[in-house]
Amino acid sequence: MDLAKPKSRPTLNIFMVTSPYSPEFSYFQSALRHSSIIALDAEWKPVRSRQIADSSEDYVGEPTFPTVTLLQIACRVSHGVSDAEVYSVGNSPVFLVDLLSIPLSTIWELLRDMFVSPCVLKLGFRFKQDLVNLSSTFASQGFPSGFDRIEPFIDITSMYYHLKQLNGGKKFPKDTISLATICWEILSISLSKELQCSDWSSRPLTEGQISYAAADAYYLLEVFAIFEHEFLTKETGIYKLTELSSRTGGLKELFTDFNACKNVVRTKYCSASDMMKACYPIINFLGNAAMGSSSQPVCEASYILDKHILDIAKFYGEKIVLKEADRKPRLSRRKRVRQLSGNTKSIEQFGINNNWQGRLPWDPAFGGDGCSKFLCDVMVEGLARHLRCVGIDAAISSFKKPDPRQLLDQAYKEKRVLLTRDAKLLKHQYLASNQVYMVKSLLKNDQLLEVIETFHLNISEEQLMSRCTKCNGSFIQKPLTYEEAIEASKGFQIIPNCLFDKDTEFWQCTDCRQLYWEGTQYHNAVEKFVNICKLST
Repeated sequence: MDLAKPKSRPTLNIFMVTSPYSPEFSYFQSALRHSSIIALDAEWKPVRSRQIADSSEDYVGEPTFPTVTLLQIACRVSHGVSDAEVYSVGNSPVFLVDLLSIPLSTIWELLRDMFVSPCVLKLGFRFKQDLVNLSSTFASQGFPSGFDRIEPFIDITSMYYHLKQLNGGKKFPKDTISLATICWEILSISLSKELQCSDWSSRPLTEGQISYAAADAYYLLEVFAIFEHEFLTKETGIYKLTELSSRTGGLKELFTDFNACKNVVRTKYCSASDMMKACYPIINFLGNAAMGSSSQPVCEASYILDKHILDIAKFYGEKIVLKEADRKPRLSRRKRVRQLSGNTKSIEQFGINNNWQGRLPWDPAFGGDGCSKFLCDVMVEGLARHLRCVGIDAAISSFKKPDPRQLLDQAYKEKRVLLTRDAKLLKHQYLASNQVYMVKSLLKNDQLLEVIETFHLNISEEQLMSRCTKCNGSFIQKPLTYEEAIEASKGFQIIPNCLFDKDTEFWQCTDCRQLYWEGTQYHNAVEKFVNICKLST
């Protein structure tokens, strides 16, 4: 049931760089030389070394940084590249540099020069910690300085908040927004983060990991293309401004009222950056006319383009500089307290078998109503939404920052099983035997199947998408009519006009009043959960 229709994701132009003697490495070098905008991301191998607490010291043994195993670099190749090179690398290639395979000495100078080049604008999403870990990875292999700075640089969250402010949005702290949320709000792209915590040290990488890693870098360029258009609109007045909240067709919609761009809207583009590239000659033509310089050829867009990029870097850019303190690994406060208190017991040390045993709290023989009910803590909130999608009652804590006792009390009063990945909850043995289950799986799809099999839940296709994924409420039994849906959405929710041209049924949550309808996202979700739950169709 769609709240907004997601855009189809383009097929990315991905190159795995594993050897300095491969064609991909040559493409990588060429793209770096001819790109004025580069997006960066990195994946790490977590630190798993045990550090033993000592009564006289904070810890024995120095903590270490995570090892960067994969560096993702998406390039917006400029028009200065020859036709042969464009054909080879594509206009927006994404390079996945495998730091476990390629000799670091072959790319150190290449990366260092790119990081500090004033001619290249770098994009990232909270990239400082990535740079810290990347610098440590190179320093551990004999490079004395690692990397100490990136400039000019723009964080994608800064672009997001500037876009929201341009359209009357409220400013929030930068660390409250996720990349997936930004991509959904700006690009209408659903970006899954399920593989974020997968094992990035194993080789070969799976197709899912490769697609996930490439997308994280590529869509930074796409958000920047939207931001760049807004900047050009504000600075030159060339384009007609369109409300960000009303965009459903990406950049194509922005150019429909601009006569000079009719050649653009007649062409089907799969990305925002492709649309911007198609308009560079027009930007250059209008820019030259404004400056009274008609001698410049229309196809030569590099000067005006570079000027705008430099202006964007000047007004919104920043730099990442690693201080000496950033180069010294330190434990988080939580880990340090845990070590000093000796509270590092495993599940087995608590003496609790993680396999479910005993009665279920909703068992009618013990006063329950026979309906399976779960409570998910903050570590498995994604699992709660998946359970709701298959029709299972899955609540989250009624407290903003609940402590273990509050979670356990809520589970006991509401006759729910508490689902968690926090081993600390299992030491509360007065409830753990019949109220707490430790989820073993890491990915949401696997977690859902684990819970279904562990508690022998019966899932039917009729149950799919029968609960509100937002609040866990149930739907009004009768679907709403056209007039009822219009009335229910006033001042609360925007329904795309195109839905009313079809015989669409609308449903409303009895608790939060959220409206749902059977659209593309609904049918995709049903197909997804039919496969996960292994339902016969």
